[in-house]
Amino acid sequence: MVQTVTAAGLAELASTQVVDLVDVRDPDEWQAGHIAGARLVPLERLRADPDAALARDTATVFICARGVRSLQAAKLAERFGYQRVYHLDGGMKAWVRSGHALAADARVAA
Repeated sequence: MVQTVTAAGLAELASTQVVDLVDVRDPDEWQAGHIAGARLVPLERLRADPDAALARDTATVFICARGVRSLQAAKLAERFGYQRVYHLDGGMKAWVRSGHALAADARVAA
């Protein structure tokens, strides 16, 4: 089941366990700022080959700008049998509104 996590909930979750933070936005959105420790896997690339982009042994939190694409990504992962799947409610906008910092490097990981 896809679980929704708030910005505060994500901060707590990431501080207590290993989570794979998967940002499904476009590269230009990523470069404007992202959550430290996240990796970029644009939604189209995830749709093309979820098994190449995701790890089955950790909880996965999907992130996007407002929560729409991350929910799509989480539902896709769930259909492919991934467990412990989350999406960030309100996306990066909620993360920033809640006072959390952004990283702004151009590092792209798959």
